[in-house]
Amino acid sequence: MLTAVIRLGTHFPDPLPKILGFSPPMFRIKLKNKAHLLFFLDSCCRPFATSNGLLHHPMMRIQRTRSLLVAGILFCISLPAQADLIVDVRVQLAQNSFSAAASELSAYKAQNGVTPEYLEALSWMARGAASTNQWDQAAAYATETRRLAEQQLSKRKLDADPHLPAALGAAYEVLAQGTAEKGQHAKAVSLLRSALARYGNTSIRARLQKNLNLLALVGQPAPPLQVAQYLGPKPPALASLKGSPVLLFFWAHWCVDCKAEVPIIASLRQEFAPAGLVVIGPTQLYGYAAQGADASPAQERAYIESVRQRYYASLQDMPVPLSKQNFDAYGASTTPTLVILNRAGQVAMYHPGAISYDELRSALQKAVAR
Repeated sequence: MLTAVIRLGTHFPDPLPKILGFSPPMFRIKLKNKAHLLFFLDSCCRPFATSNGLLHHPMMRIQRTRSLLVAGILFCISLPAQADLIVDVRVQLAQNSFSAAASELSAYKAQNGVTPEYLEALSWMARGAASTNQWDQAAAYATETRRLAEQQLSKRKLDADPHLPAALGAAYEVLAQGTAEKGQHAKAVSLLRSALARYGNTSIRARLQKNLNLLALVGQPAPPLQVAQYLGPKPPALASLKGSPVLLFFWAHWCVDCKAEVPIIASLRQEFAPAGLVVIGPTQLYGYAAQGADASPAQERAYIESVRQRYYASLQDMPVPLSKQNFDAYGASTTPTLVILNRAGQVAMYHPGAISYDELRSALQKAVAR
């Protein structure tokens, strides 16, 4: 049994209380097993940095600080003797203990060889080094992760195991970021485009696209949105909105940061209405609904509508295109993702992750003025 101590004010995704067996507010909870600890870390470590200060991951974001637990969560963790490798490595990195994490990896590899779990843990070493700007070390870990992961693809498909795409996506992410940090922008873009050509039909497509967009999307024409399926008012085609500034708000029904962003967006939409600001909120199906229960497309769509009615009431007239293709095109593997288009239909801001009122307002002011 694991114990976590939580400070009041921590925000949780909807399924978390039932999964972990508590009703907030509560200061101390029991985590049933290691998987719940991992889910807890993933769900509750909220980012406070902007996109260039953050390493994005489909499930967890690492802020560039000495500790991963900066979201108002105080952990008192008693780990079992034989803890999961990935959890162990992440906890050691959270404590800035790179040598201990490396020892965990070495001992595991000696006993088990190279497994998908080992590769995901190794990718966290790359992410941990990158989060402290140790780019040479990060590149070494990322290069080794990529090499070993691609060796695994000779005997299995990338998405046959959830650890393998997590590892390979992270490896490309860190390699591209490190290359760009060294001023080799074109090389980083080329690396990501090559990866997209190879893995564009796998689960890491959106993650690769996100990293490419961070380097190359601003100033480019906005990719069109698929609007055949939608909730709320019928979404307009982006081409028809030239002359108006546009804010795209990519959100997910399970995303707590998305819900926290709603009052910010609603307030700014009202403020910039005289300038013609249009807000569109793309989302997609994930295959599950309340408490993570499997759901058919129709069931999940109904659940999304209930979430929209409950948590997005101030944005009820916001058109909501419903398409995975939109998330792939905009690389929205992180939610929320905020994208601002200027009056010429060009991307003026691309921001994976939560954003403050002041930062978003400043970006909108610049787009509206052009």
